[in-house]
Amino acid sequence: MRKKWKRRILINDPVSLDRVQIKQDLRDGNQVIIQFSHPDFYGSILEEVDELCARLDENFGVRFYGHKSISFDGRTLLRIPHVKMLHLNSLVQAHNTDALAALGHLYSLHLGIYELENTDILRIDSLQSLRDLTFISDNKVINLQYFKEFTHLQQLHIGGKVKNLDALGHLEGLEYLALHSISKLPLHFINRLKKLKHLRILLGGREHIQEIEENDIDDLEMVRILGFHDLSNIKKFRALTSLRIEDQAKLLEIGFDRGMEALEEISISNCKGLTHLPGIEQLPSLRKLRIMRTAIDFDSFIAQELPSALSELEFTTSKSKANQEIEDSLLKLGYRKWSI
Repeated sequence: MRKKWKRRILINDPVSLDRVQIKQDLRDGNQVIIQFSHPDFYGSILEEVDELCARLDENFGVRFYGHKSISFDGRTLLRIPHVKMLHLNSLVQAHNTDALAALGHLYSLHLGIYELENTDILRIDSLQSLRDLTFISDNKVINLQYFKEFTHLQQLHIGGKVKNLDALGHLEGLEYLALHSISKLPLHFINRLKKLKHLRILLGGREHIQEIEENDIDDLEMVRILGFHDLSNIKKFRALTSLRIEDQAKLLEIGFDRGMEALEEISISNCKGLTHLPGIEQLPSLRKLRIMRTAIDFDSFIAQELPSALSELEFTTSKSKANQEIEDSLLKLGYRKWSI
């Protein structure tokens, strides 16, 4: 099944904190993030925020963003030494980022600084205990060789300009990996990630993912990858339960075989060159299927044998009148519309 995300409750530039409400939101299973858009809003409240960071778990966090026309000063982080979840993103500039070394309780870090001064930021020792890291670099080339020391990392979203991508193969405990705008770099390292369950490849450019061998990945998502046209090794994903393919104009076919017995959900959207889904009848566990804006002919598709477990089926074209007729036909055949 696809990875489930917690709802985020953002408290923006607060002048006071409602501790009772924050604790209730956390008990309800949400994440609560106190966020600041400019130093003018820090005041004395950062010390109160740090007190909460010390008492609450990693679902309570702090975010610094925006800071229009000024550079974020990393020394601000010295005022919240107990922070467990930290977001430094949507920032143009930041300096004194070595102050991250003083944060000995970090569990989760989200970095998105356009003009990052320190391209070796991952060498900071305190980051090696992270469980969750999102790091997007659009301007500077980030050296990933330091991931060899990140032995606790379970979730990683990495993107932009990077070097030494193969170092990700050392992350033996990684369960979730998202590669964002990383073009054409080989993916052989994924074969070393034996605990990986969720793989997302977003944007960038590559023609295929043939480097990936037989694996135990549970959830595969591929979105808007320039030039991607070959998914023939989907059969290597024997444990797959959820597949999402989106915005792949050159992909003509996705073929399945009897080895994919766990696959329960398939969502395919805006793949305008896609004409065939051979072998779909061989997916015994398929319960949910969504096909949106492809070149697949509905009449031919619905006339073929479909999995007996299939109960939720959605099929749309680029024409609203045809879509209504298709929806009526599917309802008459006993299929429900795809539900979240």
